Amino acid sequence: MKVLSVASEIAPLIKTGGLADVAGALPLAIKAEGVDMRTLVPGYPKILEALGEGRQVMTDGNLFGGPAQVLYGTVGDLELYVLDAAHLFYRGGGPYAAPDGFDWWDNPERFAALCWIGARLASEGHLHGWQPDVVHAHDWQGGFTPVYMQRTGAAHTVGSVMTIHNIAFTGSAGPDMVHRLRLPMEGYNAGGFEFYGRISALKAGIAYADKVNTVSPTYAKELKTAEFGMGFDGTLKYKGADFTGILNGIDTDYWDPATDPHIEAYKVLRGKAKARAVLCEEMGLDPESGPLCVVVSRLTDQKGMDLLLHALPRLIERGGQLCLLGSGDPWFEGKFLEAAAAHPGQVAVRIGYDEPLSHRIIAGGDAILVPSRFEPCGLTQLYGLRYGTVPVVAQTGGLADTVIPLTVATRMAKVATGIQHEPGSADALTEALDALCDLWAQPKLFQQIQRNGMKHPVGWDVSAAEYAALFKEASRTP
Repeated sequence: MKVLSVASEIAPLIKTGGLADVAGALPLAIKAEGVDMRTLVPGYPKILEALGEGRQVMTDGNLFGGPAQVLYGTVGDLELYVLDAAHLFYRGGGPYAAPDGFDWWDNPERFAALCWIGARLASEGHLHGWQPDVVHAHDWQGGFTPVYMQRTGAAHTVGSVMTIHNIAFTGSAGPDMVHRLRLPMEGYNAGGFEFYGRISALKAGIAYADKVNTVSPTYAKELKTAEFGMGFDGTLKYKGADFTGILNGIDTDYWDPATDPHIEAYKVLRGKAKARAVLCEEMGLDPESGPLCVVVSRLTDQKGMDLLLHALPRLIERGGQLCLLGSGDPWFEGKFLEAAAAHPGQVAVRIGYDEPLSHRIIAGGDAILVPSRFEPCGLTQLYGLRYGTVPVVAQTGGLADTVIPLTVATRMAKVATGIQHEPGSADALTEALDALCDLWAQPKLFQQIQRNGMKHPVGWDVSAAEYAALFKEASRTP
């Protein structure tokens, strides 16, 4: 089976979040299931540099305001179609925002262009020797693809799957842009891509795709409720059995404490103790203190950073420590830096993102905190499990699906892998950190939970098979 993935970012080339990790890992993981997956990505400067020359497979003389070409090539093990449209993608800043931090004014057209080319590749693949059976669109940036597939006629022969990585981002545009975005006017209604008086690229993908999924079974259930669905709950309920949840995995070769080039590799907890000592020295933390809690995250309300600030004094009072790496809301950045200045030796903060440092932090931590208000899947708790860093997580979305909480029953059965707490509650997080400190005082039990986590399956094996089955259901071919 041939699958064309349409994604706005792909690890390790360009990444802002979990979408990139999935887009980069799934094509490799799903090969074992007999699926040939190639990925269409924008021609950002980093991606064009990594691709090199490439082979031209398509041109477009006027793609939303300028000429474009599609280049095919490989980067590492990834097979890519790169949309080289300088007027849309060859810019500084990030994938979605300018250097000043504000979204690019023409983001609707930029990612409509990506979707338009995705639909053309679906309908014209035979012209360059590779015709997909299914198109796999990711988040709002790929959301118009199934709509355009109907316009090009590709939807008659090629199936479509839409994956929601985070429903909070809708891909909104004004209703006056229907024609400019090459959308059919008859689709601007509650059953199509209209969303509270505006165009929504995410709604378009949900409404027009044959199959829709999200990145954990619990998040799929949550999205069908008014509390978590953010206005899409009715549409997702309407999809019925065509909306499912498939849990994300991680690249267990890249995230492997036994071979990780960013740390002094270890297979057993004695080696992890060395990683802890190295991290404490690097970050100026007291190696003799209580549990070393680590956070690698965007600093936002969604990630529960306000809850962590509320609970932090209690953690410090109990002798615990915090090592945080992240960026986001300037207010949160400032507050965590203030906490580090007020508590030297117990709180260390680095603002920004540093991939090698993230590995050293996860390897050296005793516990990894993920207090999100909602979390489609989450990946850092999976990295924590893999590295023997006990997850302390909110009981929501993929966090609930991937961490076995410590209870009387799981303690007796010796299967617990972490601690869960009620989402959205500062008091619940404080109680969870108290429980962590109590657990830290019982070294044998703490180490058993660490070992359980290191043995817990966090790879793509099961999920890749589920995606292959989903693509088969969506395919028009027998």
